[in-house]
Amino acid sequence: MNVRQLLKLYEQGNREFTGIDLSGANLRGVMLIGVNLTGANLRGADFSRAFLLKSDFSGAQMNWANLNYVKMSDAKLIETDLTKANMSGAFMVKSKLTGAKLSGAILNGTNLRRTNLWGANLCGAQLERVNLRDANLTGVNFKWANLSEARLIGARVYGSALSFVNLSYAWLKDLDLAGADLEGVNFSGARLSRANLEGASLIAANLESAKLDWANLQGADLTGANLTQANLENANLTWAVLRKADLLDANLKGAKLYGLDINDMQVSNGVGFQANNQEVGFQANNQFVYSTAV
Repeated sequence: MNVRQLLKLYEQGNREFTGIDLSGANLRGVMLIGVNLTGANLRGADFSRAFLLKSDFSGAQMNWANLNYVKMSDAKLIETDLTKANMSGAFMVKSKLTGAKLSGAILNGTNLRRTNLWGANLCGAQLERVNLRDANLTGVNFKWANLSEARLIGARVYGSALSFVNLSYAWLKDLDLAGADLEGVNFSGARLSRANLEGASLIAANLESAKLDWANLQGADLTGANLTQANLENANLTWAVLRKADLLDANLKGAKLYGLDINDMQVSNGVGFQANNQEVGFQANNQFVYSTAV
């Protein structure tokens, strides 16, 4: 079947196109609303600026496809292969991408609000400025992905693989990342106010200038983390590990600092530390906050 035949059948009211082969086809700007393209071969097809609302692409081969600025809300892409597809600026609100293959895909500026990405593979994907508000990201593989300036407020990230991800300047307020493996993650300038990072592994993470006010970092491992100029006002750092961490010019006003592990930690001039059951003093915003290191 070629593109002309597809569009003619669509105009006649046909919506069933299961398993068709349109690899490399030019479908730029087409309108295919509510069509069934499950299992179709659409490798390298050009769907840029197309209208594909409420359509079903489950199990389709769409690797290397061009989906720039496509309108695809309420669509189904369950276990669809979108490896290295270009989806920049796509509108995919409330779509289902469970188990989808998106490694190396380009999703810069894509609107994925309230989408279901459970178990999807986004390893190495480009997701700058992506909108993932209220999305289901359970079990998603984000390793080495670029989520700079992404919005994840209200998203569910339980079981997601986030190590070595770029989340610089991302919006992560109130996010539940308890127990998450966040080793080497770039959180520089990120907004993590009231985020739950209890027990998280933040080894060698970059939190420079991050907003962590009222965040829960109880028991978190921040070994070797960069917290220079971070805002930790009223944060809970009880029992946190800060070995070899850098807190130069960090704001610790009102923070809970009991039981810290602080060997070889770097702090600003005038900030003192004494472990072994001795009192610990922090100077933050010209005020001292005292705790006991146990």
